[in-house]
Amino acid sequence: MFIVGAFAIILDDQGRVLLSHRRDMDAWNLPGGGLEPGELPNEAAIRETREETGLEVAMERLVGVYGKEGGDELVFAFACAVISGALAATDEADDNRFFPAEALPPNTIPKHVERIRDALAGGPPVVRRQLGPSTREWLASRPQNPKGGIGR
Repeated sequence: MFIVGAFAIILDDQGRVLLSHRRDMDAWNLPGGGLEPGELPNEAAIRETREETGLEVAMERLVGVYGKEGGDELVFAFACAVISGALAATDEADDNRFFPAEALPPNTIPKHVERIRDALAGGPPVVRRQLGPSTREWLASRPQNPKGGIGR
């Protein structure tokens, strides 16, 4: 059985990418998450963005479909545009910020960095496996600073 997720890649008018800092771990990621029953991937990306950032977005295009090594996860990434709302901390994200793509925080989830690069390339949708450790394995391998955060 697959776990299906969907994420939004949102650029501001300066070309910076929106990242959310998770409350449950010290990591920055694209707004997104798992699908609810009966929900399409683009609908999930829009809903998750609203829940995590306070922004209403519209889907512009499919960036890619990504499979996890081992075959138990399928993730859709969509380029989205802001249509209304204002950035706010939420129950799921304690911070939301736009970052230049060349200066993402060091604790940005690597698989999300790959999806951002695919979006910025502007080509047709990609379909591929994303290799590497799980997010939790990757975070466990990173040193923590004494104040409890990396890249904040």
